[in-house]
Amino acid sequence: MNKAQLVEAIADKVGGRQQAADAVDAVLDAVVRAVVAGERVSVTGFGSFEKVDRPARYARNPQTGERVRVKKTSVPRFRAGQGFKDLVSGSKKLPKNDVAVKKAPKGSLSGGSSTRTTAKAAAKKATAKKATAKKASARKTAVAGTAKRAAKKTSAAKKTATKKTSAAKKSAAKKSSTAKKATAKKTAPAKKATAKKAPARKVASRTTTAKKTTARNK
Repeated sequence: MNKAQLVEAIADKVGGRQQAADAVDAVLDAVVRAVVAGERVSVTGFGSFEKVDRPARYARNPQTGERVRVKKTSVPRFRAGQGFKDLVSGSKKLPKNDVAVKKAPKGSLSGGSSTRTTAKAAAKKATAKKATAKKASARKTAVAGTAKRAAKKTSAAKKTATKKTSAAKKSAAKKSSTAKKATAKKTAPAKKATAKKAPARKVASRTTTAKKTTARNK
C-alpha cells in the first residue's frame, strides 16, 4: 500500500479524499518534525518513532570486501507496539467492526499533549533561529558597510590633506624664490652705484694733490 492507496482507504471515514490526504500529510509531517527534533513519538498499541545516533564505525564494502570507515550519523527508528506485534503474529485477531489500533489515551504521545503541538513548537523554534541568523547577518553587513565608508572617507581626507600640504609647500617655495630674486635685484644696483662712485673719489684726490703741488711751486 502506498500513500495514495492509504488516502483512499481512509477517505470514507474522514469525509472525503481531500480531507484524508490532508490528514495523512499532517500526521506524517508532525511525526517527521518531532523525530528530527530528537523527540520520541509513541502511539499506544501501534509503536514509537525515535531518533537514534550511530557512532563512527568500520564496515565492509559488499562488492569489493574493502574495509570502509563509516562516519557518525543519526537514523530514524520505528519500534512496533505490543498490540501491533500481537496482530501481526496472529496471537490476536483483527476486529471486524472496530479499528485495529484503538485510540491512544491522553498523554500517551511523548513530549506533550499531541504530536502536532510538538511539531508546531519545533517549527517555531526553527523559524526563530532563522530570523535571528538573518538579523545577525544584516548587522554584520551593515557594520562592514559602515567600516568601508569610514575607510573611504579617511582615505579621501588623507589625499586632500596631502594635496593641500603639497600645494602649500609649492606656494611657499615660489614665494621664497620670488623674494630671493627681488633681493638680488635690489642688491645688484646698489653694488653698481658704489662701483661708479669710487672713481670720483680718486679724481678728487688727484685734484687736491695737483693744487698742493702748484702752491709749493709758487
